[in-house]
Amino acid sequence: MGKTSKVISSYLNAEEFFKANQPFALTYDDISLATRYSEVLPRQTNLETSLSESMCLSIPLISADMDTVTESRMAIAMALQGGLGLIHYNMTEKDQIKEVARVKNHIHGLIQDPIKVIPEVTIGHVLDLIESKRYSFSTFPVVDQYGKLLGLLTSDVVRERYRDKSAEEAMIPRKDLMTIKQKEIGKDAIATADKFFTKHMGTSKLLVVDDQDRLRGLFTLSDIESIMAEQLSTLKPSRDAQFRLACGVAIATPRLPNGALDKDHILHHVHNLISEGADVIAISTAHGYSAGVGEAVSLVRKNFKDLTIIAGNVTSAEGVEYLAKAGANAVKVGQGPGSICTTRIVAGVGIPQLTALYECTKAVVKNNIRIIADGGITKSGDIVKALTLADAVICGGLFAGCKEAPGDIIEINGKFYKQYRGMGSMEAMKAGSAARYGHDKKDSFRKAAAEGIEALKEISGPVDITIAQLVGGIQSGMGYLGAHDLKELKENARYVRVTAAGERESSPHDVIELKTKTLQLD
Repeated sequence: MGKTSKVISSYLNAEEFFKANQPFALTYDDISLATRYSEVLPRQTNLETSLSESMCLSIPLISADMDTVTESRMAIAMALQGGLGLIHYNMTEKDQIKEVARVKNHIHGLIQDPIKVIPEVTIGHVLDLIESKRYSFSTFPVVDQYGKLLGLLTSDVVRERYRDKSAEEAMIPRKDLMTIKQKEIGKDAIATADKFFTKHMGTSKLLVVDDQDRLRGLFTLSDIESIMAEQLSTLKPSRDAQFRLACGVAIATPRLPNGALDKDHILHHVHNLISEGADVIAISTAHGYSAGVGEAVSLVRKNFKDLTIIAGNVTSAEGVEYLAKAGANAVKVGQGPGSICTTRIVAGVGIPQLTALYECTKAVVKNNIRIIADGGITKSGDIVKALTLADAVICGGLFAGCKEAPGDIIEINGKFYKQYRGMGSMEAMKAGSAARYGHDKKDSFRKAAAEGIEALKEISGPVDITIAQLVGGIQSGMGYLGAHDLKELKENARYVRVTAAGERESSPHDVIELKTKTLQLD
């Protein structure tokens, strides 16, 4: 049964609504979405989106490139749920590359370049290597100087009690290892490995060798089982062409003493990040509609033509068009909406987020660009509203309390918290983000104006539970609007202005709410 009503609704689409509300600028709590005729159940909705032609996500959620939100643990968790993590740059470039490596090496189909050791190395040296690199595995192929496979050092012997033993003494010898020739893998490496492990029950490692018996890769049973399980899930993890988890990373734009961009430095670092497997580079500053950001985007695009580039932040169609022409695939929209951001108070600039998103959509079709809503998201309903205009959202505060976020757990009066700070806060700028706000790092100690605060976020459990709740809310909103996918969500969206009384009516009121919470702190 289809729609039959001929009544014309007075609820307005985006263009009509935002024009009618000029000159006021609106944010999430200022509006509500009107329900539409629907034949769509929430579980039938498709949340897939893309940041470029080559970078697709199962869910439109990205964790913010903030030093209290996204490092490798968060990026891994986001990718496993079908989203993306943007690793922050308030660390040394060497450490940032290591963080990317941890994401890319987390779960593979075929580990094409496994960490290897030579037979003379001691178990003690291997233990020190694991500790210094923070590897989450302890199994190492043993090879000679030519890469020929000699054996396998397993976690059973990589222990402190065997510290003085050599790899040659402790390894499983070559004759006892399960191997497969590289040329026998075929086009579907995962299916081949799964078939092998099913046939050889009890085997957990399969090494790949070439015709000269040189090591060419490694399959692990746990990785293959994880990938096969993904095929039964509605949310597909974000992976690259080699089955590695997708990873985004934000970069700084360092300058020379004369004020010019340090182009060689930028290109060298981006090259190293891509070599380690980074899929997305984000050139993130508080003011993206500026000469320096445009120049940096053009520089990276010219030298890495197929790279997915995110740039920002802006709040106007002109800013989106500027960065699109410079070479960005997606542009971050938002100046000052974050819960720990004080840009609008300190600098007196910034546009309430929904109006900013609407203004930026004016440049989307002409420039074939994606826009990402960055900041101000406090609940799943905000995400639904944002996605009526944007292609994805970046969240900081919603993930800052998760166990995968960087930082220690703090207990205050029986409650548990994690630190959460704006990248424009004084402490964050001292740690390296001053350039994001147009200051030199040395200035942050005396004359930089902080554009963010430091705060605490109550622990909210693991990322997968948080995302499950957010995704459920998004799907519910799509069901109310009769939208099968995000494209239809944009097309079907109709808006209404909300008064203060209407906002109060939207939340639980005139009752005492009972809350039960179960936390996983490990």
